[in-house]
Amino acid sequence: MIPAKAPAGTHTQPRKKPMFRRRFSLVAAGIAGISLTATAAFAAPAVFKDLTDPKPGTTVSNLPAGQDNPMIANGVAIGANTPIYKTSGLGPSALNTAAPAGSEQRYVDTSVFPGGKLPPGVTITEAQGINALRRIGENLAQAGLDYDDVITMRVFLQNPAGAEKADFDGWNRAYRQYFANTSLADRSAIKVPLGSAAPAEPFVLNPARPSRFALEIENLPVNGWLVEVEVDAAYPTPGGK
Repeated sequence: MIPAKAPAGTHTQPRKKPMFRRRFSLVAAGIAGISLTATAAFAAPAVFKDLTDPKPGTTVSNLPAGQDNPMIANGVAIGANTPIYKTSGLGPSALNTAAPAGSEQRYVDTSVFPGGKLPPGVTITEAQGINALRRIGENLAQAGLDYDDVITMRVFLQNPAGAEKADFDGWNRAYRQYFANTSLADRSAIKVPLGSAAPAEPFVLNPARPSRFALEIENLPVNGWLVEVEVDAAYPTPGGK
């Protein structure tokens, strides 16, 4: 994967692997009138063949039909003997040392937002999401993996101070900076907004669309955290992605 040019003042992580070499195939499912049912007489339609019988050592993402840039997969099939790496829940690092310990602002990544100052429209959840996803990238790199190896993701969001609910929109903008930001039709980059700025090249160009859930919870384990993320990633097969 090759990092796209980031907005001014941001920092991208070096990418070690070519952008579209992938070990897993994609199936666009959801054809009208077809459902997957667990009965002895069930015969899978051709479109679902890879999902119902994934090859050993591969994963198959089930993507929504009719969308050129879906955010997440409907699910992922994992073939036998596929080695999987599972991260722990990771939150943002306390990189903004000028902010009080335990505050939400403490977890703004100052290499992306110098001085901890957020550009117009960038929410604190968006900033912390970017921070947490950068930590996910570092964790994956320690295992010889990258963002495009991620197949599933679990996200826990806490309400920012004074807000009635979690900031799912801010989180999704952060997510799109690292995941699901290419066209399925031609693999070209799809621009992503940072806050209220005009859409620009994503921080990391990545076609991976993991299966994912995002939940609002009352309290995260670290004071000041608004985002916690854990992922599962599949190791590439010997022949590459």
